[in-house]
Amino acid sequence: MAFMTRFDLVVVGAGPTGAAAAMTARRAGLSVALIDKASFPRAKLCGGLITGRCARHLNEVFDRPVEEPLFETRDSFEFFMDGQQLANMQDVPPAHLTMRWDFDHALFKQAVAAGAEDVSGQRIERLDLDARCLTLASGERIGFDILIGADGVRSIVAEALFGASFDKTRIGFALEIEGESQHPYASAPIRVDFAAADWGYGWSFPKRESTTIGVGGLQHANPDMKARLSAYLDLRGTGKGLRVKGHFLPFGDYRSRPGRGHVLLAGDAAGFVDPITGEGIGYAIQSGALAGEAAARAIRSGTPDKAFTHFLPATRPIRVALRAARTLRPLIFSTWTKPFFASAFRASRSLKTDYMRLLAGETEYPSLLGRTAAHLPGAGLRFAWRRLRAPNRVRSDSNAG
Repeated sequence: MAFMTRFDLVVVGAGPTGAAAAMTARRAGLSVALIDKASFPRAKLCGGLITGRCARHLNEVFDRPVEEPLFETRDSFEFFMDGQQLANMQDVPPAHLTMRWDFDHALFKQAVAAGAEDVSGQRIERLDLDARCLTLASGERIGFDILIGADGVRSIVAEALFGASFDKTRIGFALEIEGESQHPYASAPIRVDFAAADWGYGWSFPKRESTTIGVGGLQHANPDMKARLSAYLDLRGTGKGLRVKGHFLPFGDYRSRPGRGHVLLAGDAAGFVDPITGEGIGYAIQSGALAGEAAARAIRSGTPDKAFTHFLPATRPIRVALRAARTLRPLIFSTWTKPFFASAFRASRSLKTDYMRLLAGETEYPSLLGRTAAHLPGAGLRFAWRRLRAPNRVRSDSNAG
């Protein structure tokens, strides 16, 4: 039998979630192995949008400010639905764009520099949660007191823990291309097209060297996602013939209990992705750090089996926010309410401001849900009145002729 190396903590997945967990645990003095089947830098499907919330967690966990050359800042947004512009907003709270190839590599290197054992480029052949060990394809065996699954939507840790990595009936799916830079200047707006996919949206993120363009939504509602992407690329006038990347997205399908005992799930592996914006990097870093903290508390107290009892309450704000967002999602994406949402978003300055404050990390979904509920009756009445008046205007015009 191969010799087994043992660590306080093993983190499976070395993206932003895993890097945050490893960084936090190393600061607390734990021995950490950071495992990933890929070697870094590696390709990653993601628009690379860094919201204000994400920027805050990035600074807290990695002591890394959002600055060039890793990031490009944008303070202009355009919103569309069905080809009609809903808003063109200038000088809003900034968001930032990055290339995930460079971003993930930078965080990975920082975690390794902090003392995490680099086990990248190594595929896991066997995972035994009860024996607290795993075997790599190379035959090397690694033991652990605590295990963190930070290995994305197809998490082998989640599968070992719950029998499946995600719910096929609730999962999202996205397609994306990296096209030529259409707007290589700092004033270029970030563009979001609601309903470019059913129960989803399209995005165009302009960067200096390229433009990231994609569509995503609930998989069951979009059996024709390739056609959706093709139509969106036609709309944007680019992307034909370029390589298309596809990826599942836990679009609001978060786990209410992201772990058990000495096993924790964070980031996409726990389903911690915004079900409205699709943004997951902020929750990835936040939940990864919380998992690292929970592991450190359990190891310090000599009770690694209690790691989840520390992690579950720590992640409650994330789960509450995602539940509130999931409650709001039908208002934006449902076939029945889309016209109402489009009308309200176009007309309401406060609704657009709230959306931008959300991206900036200045407010969260529970408070936004409360404000939306307070404004819905009046907005609904105004929308109904406009719909009632529209046929009357048509009849009046025809009579005048």
